[in-house]
Amino acid sequence: MKLSKVLWALLSLCCYCVIINNNGVEGSHEVHPQYISHQAARVTQLHRTSYHFQPPQNWINGNWKYITFNNQLLTCIFLFPWTFEPAHDMKQPQIQMGPMFYNGIYHLFYQYNPKGAVWGNIVWAHSISRNLIDWEAQEPAIYPTDPYDINGCWSGSATILPGNRPAILYTGIDTQQRQVQNIAFPANLSDPYLAKWVKSSKNPLVAPDSSVNASAFRDPTTAWWLNGHWRMLVGGKHHKRGIAHLYRSRDFMKWVKAKHPFHSARHTGMWECPDFFPVPIYGENGLDTSATGRNVKHVLKVSLDLTRYEYYTIGTYNPSTDRYIPDNSSADGWDGLRYDYGNFYASKTFYDPPHNRRVLWGWANESDTSSNDTAKGWAGIQTIPRTLWLDKGIKQLIQWPIREINTLRGQKFQLRNQELKTGEYVNIPEISAAQADVEVTFYVPSLKKAEEFDPTWVNAQDLCGMKGSTVQGGVGPFGLLTLASEQLEEYTPVFFRIFKAKDKHKVLLCSDAKSSSLRTDVYKPSFAGFVNVDLKDGMLSLRSLIDHSVVESFGAGGKTCITSRVYPTMAVMKKAHLYAFNNGTEAVTIKKLNAWTMHTPQMN
Repeated sequence: MKLSKVLWALLSLCCYCVIINNNGVEGSHEVHPQYISHQAARVTQLHRTSYHFQPPQNWINGNWKYITFNNQLLTCIFLFPWTFEPAHDMKQPQIQMGPMFYNGIYHLFYQYNPKGAVWGNIVWAHSISRNLIDWEAQEPAIYPTDPYDINGCWSGSATILPGNRPAILYTGIDTQQRQVQNIAFPANLSDPYLAKWVKSSKNPLVAPDSSVNASAFRDPTTAWWLNGHWRMLVGGKHHKRGIAHLYRSRDFMKWVKAKHPFHSARHTGMWECPDFFPVPIYGENGLDTSATGRNVKHVLKVSLDLTRYEYYTIGTYNPSTDRYIPDNSSADGWDGLRYDYGNFYASKTFYDPPHNRRVLWGWANESDTSSNDTAKGWAGIQTIPRTLWLDKGIKQLIQWPIREINTLRGQKFQLRNQELKTGEYVNIPEISAAQADVEVTFYVPSLKKAEEFDPTWVNAQDLCGMKGSTVQGGVGPFGLLTLASEQLEEYTPVFFRIFKAKDKHKVLLCSDAKSSSLRTDVYKPSFAGFVNVDLKDGMLSLRSLIDHSVVESFGAGGKTCITSRVYPTMAVMKKAHLYAFNNGTEAVTIKKLNAWTMHTPQMN
């Protein structure tokens, strides 16, 4: 593929993305060969998280893709429901391979550089847990060793086969630089930790035929069983059309490609890290990946290589035709729904049988510079696992942190019926503001002062950048000032702003990193999403998980979620503060606010 002069000109303006073409294998990465095998003298703790998943040091990735560069392995990884992937970043690949529950233990496989804090030297690292909170590191599970994966062991997913036997499907880059699908099994099923994995001598199980783009054919999903066949999806593209290829098998070893794609969409580019799973129409329980029926909808999520964001649709799976059709209310493409409107990519769900729930993992990469990542000795985290279910309106998914995270709550502060007038803010004391969980419900007594909504404001992120927390509005901005210095030289505001649209009120949720740090060399975006919520009772809720360099926020009970990575210089450790604020002309009331210091779990 030859890049046009226009594209090269654009790339010269974009310091955070490098497009590489090497023998037909395409990838988007910021490549830093000078740092790939550079170990930091010590691991810096300043911005390191305390209760999010990360290894003791070095680079961790989420669901992504691999490429080779000057014959050195580089990787982008993806999350799957028995594999693990980290999230999204504007400048670096995200890698996660996926979580799996087996015989009472959760397993997390993830992309890891054992030699440095940037992407490269990637292996499949492995950690185990009994509660998704405390983690114990194991030996890496998979290395590039054979002709079918010698140039890269990319993302994949896991499936439990009959006889309670786990299997991992993963993408390898072979000696011809093709992307092929391979399989690995535990070496010893009696080992509760599944410490060793063995690749099949029959690999590759699936190689690209003449109808498939061999450089865009990766990330097999968790398989599902129906009518005597296993089915799996593999992400791909044809020109600018994103594709989910469908394969079927009777024995999980011999796979046959369907004559038609499972689903595709124009102008969306490469579909990375596809995830396909059922959700019940009623209730908050999860379903096994093979579940179908009258009261079941299906979700198809893809990570778009072009935008570095993820999008999902809710629709109908027709087992007789093996096709997926999104509902009319579910936009299929760049305007579609997103799990998270911030730094979140390469996500993967899995069914958690003991708790009858579907759990979502994502990767949040650094927004810092690679030289700083190398100096501090680590890069990349997993977001807190989220329980996921279908909203009562059947138009979107709801997400909420798994209940196990509440066991980390310590010192508590609470506030009730506190009015906030224009320009007022209130300190939230008695907790560690750099390592906290805060839930707040605001009451808005009147919407009469809401600003008029301009129908051209279709991009929530642009609107947040234009109308930040310091821009006075009618109803809002109001919310939280997280990771704030005492005099507000630094702060990351998470806030609502309410507009008056033609038929209803429009609610914007922002997590704005512009003021998060005095540093000028870090990426500080204004992340935002609209919230589909009924305001008839005047109530709006917000929950934020704050952990030194990450703020995960959940608006309106998890209808809109935003993850931000930030790097304050003053608002750190014990010098960080937390405030609730209002900068709208309409007074709002904090009906209730609960905030907790979060303890640190066992972490690898």
